[in-house]
Amino acid sequence: MRLDPSVAAIRTAIRHTLTALPTPASPPSPPPAPAPTPAATLKESRSQGGAEAASLKELRQEGGRPEVGRAGGEWGRRLVLVACSGGVDSLALAAGAAFVARREGWRAGLVTVDHQLQEGSAGRAEQVARWAREQGFEPVEVATVEVGGRGGPEAAAREARYAALAEAARRLGAATVLLGHTRDDQAETVLLALARGAGPRGLAGMPAHREHGGARFSRPLLDVPRSACRAACAAQNLVPWEDPHNTDPSYARSRVRADALPALVAALGEGVVANLARSAALLGADADLLDELAGDALRRCRTPAGLSVAELGGLPTALRTRVLHAWAAELGAPRAALTHRHVAALDALVTTWHGQGPTLLPGGKAVSRRSGELTGG
Repeated sequence: MRLDPSVAAIRTAIRHTLTALPTPASPPSPPPAPAPTPAATLKESRSQGGAEAASLKELRQEGGRPEVGRAGGEWGRRLVLVACSGGVDSLALAAGAAFVARREGWRAGLVTVDHQLQEGSAGRAEQVARWAREQGFEPVEVATVEVGGRGGPEAAAREARYAALAEAARRLGAATVLLGHTRDDQAETVLLALARGAGPRGLAGMPAHREHGGARFSRPLLDVPRSACRAACAAQNLVPWEDPHNTDPSYARSRVRADALPALVAALGEGVVANLARSAALLGADADLLDELAGDALRRCRTPAGLSVAELGGLPTALRTRVLHAWAAELGAPRAALTHRHVAALDALVTTWHGQGPTLLPGGKAVSRRSGELTGG
């Protein structure tokens, strides 16, 4: 039977991601017993009887159960975790990872996060977990999180989700956590960044690899269209869950997905999605280099009290503003809350100094210029 091209594309993307991961200095050790954390209550999923959500009821994969679990009872194989909500993108990712992992010498585990924001969310999470165990994933965990209100509902849910995934990755010793963001997600992210007036780092969109919370996250599908994920699910008889939040017009991303991006495609052609994603990749490479140079510049600018104004003044604008942004984050200003306005105010203390007062940063820190230095307190 001929392999569906979408299934093949997803498997190839996952294989490339796993191959590119750095090799550890020593083989992994068995993970310690789970312990509860304040960020998320994590529990190993157990099969439950009774009715489950209909949209996930028929989850299955052709070709039988992949043997991706204990590697013959030995923990010598490296572990990769898949973050799976049961939606079309993460479900296609999980099916692909199950297939690839056992052929590439990896153990594959799965974590599904219950945000407790919708009725029936616990049942859906347990159904995803049960499907994962049937496919041979080991370990399989449900992370039940409490979503706060900081930064709006989308940001708060994202913060809680990544905290839970990072905690699981650290505790289980995972080499990386695979995320199901696609080329379409990347194009949407670029458009949202343009609307905010973001700089190169924001326009670079989502990186293929990222360190967060002491864990590594990887996005194998950034060059795979969402349509391929849907086709892959259909080819493998997988029935994804359709998250109503994805079509809720109260969310900016949902409006971009439903209205803005289709309008651009209609006006400029189908290639606009891939072109936006490619622009993000090009900008990401430039931003990575600038960030590296800014890190070196920050070390040169440091003084016992803060930063040297003379050293800052000698830097090109692109490096100086990055140095100021990184330093403000070190002082405790949340990166998500740091805007161009804050960095411009810090830059003014260097380039247009006329005796102005301190600059207030998110988180309550104030930066002042004294005796040729920027100091924060």
